[in-house]
Amino acid sequence: MKYYIIAGEASGDLHGSNLIKALKKQDENANIRCWGGDLMQNAGGTLVKHYKALAFMGFLEVLLNLNRIFKNIKFCKNDIANFNPDVIVFIDYSGFNLRIAKWAKENNYTTNYYISPQIWASRENRITKIKRDIDAMYVILPFEKEFYAKHNFPVHFVGHPLIDAIANRPEVDEAAFRFNHNIDSKKPIIALLPGSRKQEVQKMLSVMLSVVEHFTDYIFVIAGAPSLDKDFYQSFLKNPNVAFVANQTYDLLSVSHAALVTSGTATLETAMFKVPQVVCYKANWLSYQIAKRIITLKYISLVNLIMNDEIVKELIQDDLTSKNLITELQKIVAGEQREEQITAYHKLEKRLGGTGASEKAAALIIDNA
Repeated sequence: MKYYIIAGEASGDLHGSNLIKALKKQDENANIRCWGGDLMQNAGGTLVKHYKALAFMGFLEVLLNLNRIFKNIKFCKNDIANFNPDVIVFIDYSGFNLRIAKWAKENNYTTNYYISPQIWASRENRITKIKRDIDAMYVILPFEKEFYAKHNFPVHFVGHPLIDAIANRPEVDEAAFRFNHNIDSKKPIIALLPGSRKQEVQKMLSVMLSVVEHFTDYIFVIAGAPSLDKDFYQSFLKNPNVAFVANQTYDLLSVSHAALVTSGTATLETAMFKVPQVVCYKANWLSYQIAKRIITLKYISLVNLIMNDEIVKELIQDDLTSKNLITELQKIVAGEQREEQITAYHKLEKRLGGTGASEKAAALIIDNA
């Protein structure tokens, strides 16, 4: 069969790559064309457009790049029409994908969605578009099935693909990892995960690094995103107690003692590695004011949302200050809160549905095509 898969971010590239591997394993004649990144390409998809050209953060950034976004939408429609797939698979990235889904459904393509748009967080009225334009939905968070059920839209809960991505990794030799990246061999590591978009990283890293001088017994290591060149990070690497690792976030987390994490999929990844964390988020003023008025959630991190409890501390917008960050980081490098987070992480993993998410999703996509 012919599959057209659209992912627009680094996390989508990861999950899309595992889905491609599963599709190729279950369908030996799979012909896959995709929007995504290096991982999806390496898994066997023919890459049409890299997510590096698609990543715009916040309402203001989207407005400033509307012309480019509309050109991408037009190009995508033409590319799908020329390829004529048996099924289109959308991975998250709702602003773009729901526009393509409307057109695709009008043109009689089979539409599947893997990793639901977060309509449970904001703009719940998008359920109307999903019910109209999506033939099958595969969700990865346990509460999403209940959410869609109340809207009379049956979905398939396949479990979270992060469990497989992390469980199937080879063990990291910590001594070799530290040596290869020039990381102090004795100091415990505090990982800094500032996000994957340029605007996001610029906002987050400066405040994260402001705590370094207060934790001289630790070494801080920045997790470089695959979407950004190392040169971009150079201005942040002036302190000898700060190191850098490019595109090896999982290896870094596997040897880390604690972490400061920008809200997003990374909060869940950090939890899967059982690393205590403080969740950080700061947007530009306009984007935050708009988001505050449309997002109805009690929490912003996936860890807290899944557990429906404040397992990890969230420092958002004006609360994200050096003083608060120092206070919260001190609580998780040692002591009771550190142990409480780790215990909660084990309960979280059980809620995520076990292994085999990509294989389950692939089988359902093939059956529903």
